[in-house]
Amino acid sequence: MRIVHITAGAGGRLCGSCLHDNTLVRALRARGSDALLLPAYVPTTTDEENVAEPRIVMGGVNVWLQEHVALFRHTPWFVDHLLDSPRLLAWLSSRTGETRPADLGPLTASSLQGEQGHQRKEIAKLCRLLVRELRPDVVHLSNALLLGMARRIREATGAGIVCSLSGEDIFIEQIPEPAYSQIRDLLRERARDVDRFVALNGFFADFMADYLAVPRERIAVIPHGIDPEGFPTAARTVTAGPRFVIGSLARACPEKGLDLLIRALPLVREKHDVELRAAGAVVDAERGYIAQCLAAADAVGVVEHMTWLGQLDRPGKLAFFGSLDLFAMPTVFPEAKGIPVIEALAAGVPVVAPAHGAFPELLDREQAGRLHTPGDVADLARVIIALLDDVESRRRMAAHGRALVRQRYLADQMASRHEDLYRQIVSGRR
Repeated sequence: MRIVHITAGAGGRLCGSCLHDNTLVRALRARGSDALLLPAYVPTTTDEENVAEPRIVMGGVNVWLQEHVALFRHTPWFVDHLLDSPRLLAWLSSRTGETRPADLGPLTASSLQGEQGHQRKEIAKLCRLLVRELRPDVVHLSNALLLGMARRIREATGAGIVCSLSGEDIFIEQIPEPAYSQIRDLLRERARDVDRFVALNGFFADFMADYLAVPRERIAVIPHGIDPEGFPTAARTVTAGPRFVIGSLARACPEKGLDLLIRALPLVREKHDVELRAAGAVVDAERGYIAQCLAAADAVGVVEHMTWLGQLDRPGKLAFFGSLDLFAMPTVFPEAKGIPVIEALAAGVPVVAPAHGAFPELLDREQAGRLHTPGDVADLARVIIALLDDVESRRRMAAHGRALVRQRYLADQMASRHEDLYRQIVSGRR
């Protein structure tokens, strides 16, 4: 059985989908499965060994040109091939970070129209590659915004179609009308072309069943699994202070709530000597947000107690978690993945997170951390202070979090459950 994962790349920026899909394909291969990772639009970026194929499908330059310049919908394929160079796409994606979701409504709608949209030539090229060279039994799409290609892939290859659900609603909800309503309708229509969806947690499975108008039983819940290499194998020391380090790791954007944590820091410092270490990927469109966060830290008198580390590689990430007493991820929108929280738990770091999205599930009924009222700075500070006050609770949470990761959130477990799902789909189609 051959599985082909088609993963929307993010250029030089780390993103949750790239991390998840790369880890999954690596784990599938380690188990002996015949799995390929095929980047779409631009190259993928990960902090582990990158197992993606060197070619790019649905090249971002061609997709954009075919949307905006009618001539490029009819150019010969060998001309398009020149624009699909991974080096060119990586270079361009590093210089086009000003693009906002609000600017991409028509392109998103056209992509979801699939064989009827402006990118139909790219889908035809992808299908030829799948039929002539890759011959998949299952094609796994990294998110619902790729659903426009599912119908033609299934018709051309006879393969089963799986689609991950990856927080697409945050992007879609920023798109204005009339494209917004068109996209919502297309998502519901194209969702019928998928055999099974996969969500990383029960919350997002329930949410997307309604969002896509699909039966809940068509959405499997398979948690993200991490590669445990490099994470501590024994319990780490949990101290009573007097100095503490709070960490945050997420994409640098308002949705992840770093500004809330900065505003909570002065309240926490009234009781404890703490510093904040924050890290994450940044694109050009979000550099202004980081500047605002640093300005806010200066305005409330904590800029000397905050460090912005930017995007971390894997050794840097492991060292980052190893330096923390507490991890916080105060997202504004309900979180669909929460991968940094799993990594914090694996490192034996208790977590503070809002009581929405994936977090109640990830923190296992607050046995691995504490929940706060979403968007409430005062309550965020209150919960942080309460945990810093209580060394025994932090020690219990650290131990529970590490055990929980080894019970539920390892890459091999994630791969095994995907193998079961793929076998069910292939058996059913036969």
